[in-house]
Amino acid sequence: MKQKALSPKQERMLAFIRQFLGERGYPPTVRDIVRGCGLSSTSVVDYNLTLLERGGYLRRDREVSRGIELAGRKRLVGVPLLGYIAAGEPLELPGEEAWHSSPLEVLEMPQEVVGNWERVYALKVKGTSMIDALIADGDILVMRPARQAENGEMVAVWLRNRGEVTFKRFYLEGDRVRLQPENSLMAPIYCHPSEVEVQGKVVAVLRMF
Repeated sequence: MKQKALSPKQERMLAFIRQFLGERGYPPTVRDIVRGCGLSSTSVVDYNLTLLERGGYLRRDREVSRGIELAGRKRLVGVPLLGYIAAGEPLELPGEEAWHSSPLEVLEMPQEVVGNWERVYALKVKGTSMIDALIADGDILVMRPARQAENGEMVAVWLRNRGEVTFKRFYLEGDRVRLQPENSLMAPIYCHPSEVEVQGKVVAVLRMF
């Protein structure tokens, strides 16, 4: 499709979207564009985004607040790196809220890695208890929030009585939970179900070289 000429307003919006993506690694919301381009309302932005989409300058997913993708650019998603997760002995942390404060950094990841999950976050692995599952010390886990787990799933769990967090395979066995490492040299952790709070499931594992 031949791209149509842009109005000054549309050129300003497109330039803002490019700059926002370049600086932050994820696209702006409609309200970001209103503020960044000094426009009068979200309806004005929505109307012009529709024209830009029809002209082939971008693609939009209206079900997602940051669902703008520039034509010819692979869509990246900003994933907050919230801290560390133990794949070995559990790490002592102040509490669940420690993961939900300001991120250590924001990682740019392709949409294909993140999938369609909402509120994904990243944790850096410490330890080698999951090495047989090809998860090594220093790897990045992309996680989605979850409160329940099926047997055999790899999960981040908060151990209430210990005040610790760890990453293992989850198994509910009658009146106990077995948190199983993927390392033949390490023993499982056994807990009462009331002591275990599932906090997230793995979406992807990234190795940083």
